[in-house]
Amino acid sequence: MTDTALILVVGSLVVFVGAIVQGAVGFGLGLVAAPVLTIMVPDLMPGAIQVVNMTLPLFTLVTEWRRVDWRGLGFAVLGRVPGSVIGAVIVVYVSVYTRGVLVAVMVLVAVVLTARALSVPRNAATIASAGFVSGVTGTATGIGGPPVALVYQNAKGPQIRATLAMFFFLSAAQSLVILYVVDELPAQALVTGAVLIVPMALGFLACGPLRRYLDGGKVRVAVLAVAAASAVALIAQNVVTQVLAP
Repeated sequence: MTDTALILVVGSLVVFVGAIVQGAVGFGLGLVAAPVLTIMVPDLMPGAIQVVNMTLPLFTLVTEWRRVDWRGLGFAVLGRVPGSVIGAVIVVYVSVYTRGVLVAVMVLVAVVLTARALSVPRNAATIASAGFVSGVTGTATGIGGPPVALVYQNAKGPQIRATLAMFFFLSAAQSLVILYVVDELPAQALVTGAVLIVPMALGFLACGPLRRYLDGGKVRVAVLAVAAASAVALIAQNVVTQVLAP
């Protein structure tokens, strides 16, 4: 098997699994797929995963768009704009290892603080702040879901998925534009991302049973677990990257 074929096979598998997680919880594609793809094709990241990140939300919105929290979405997008600019600067000037570790630590701290409290207040300030952090982490690493998901953890499953889906669609499109402007979006990244849309669609179609299970009152636990897993995945990614570095 050639290197290209191996990348496509492994990449398709992690995107398939990530789409199942995101289709059920509302986020998770980036945390499952981004670390693996960054190790295998660092030159194509985070552009390749952002193509998939922009496409998957459309599948959720087809069925659940009526549950979008439009007011909250506005504050999240408002916060994400400056965050994305900072994320782009990080991509240009900060090493993959350093930015991955910083993001992982931020997410773990947020999960611990959230798990110890009954809820995170959901208001203009917290949503905009989460959008800002998501802009930084999403543009820099392809993993932007945890900050906003943690704010919405106590909402109903359909509202979480619909609001995050619209946010991710707008966010990924914004990140792709910014990456292009700073010359960090090679054409091959777009091609690879387009190829990975197929396993992404299959994963979304397979997520139905898990989504129904979590909607039975288990969404908050799932959000915290997936957010924590994203941090662990980033740490693991960076450890492996350092070990494999020449």
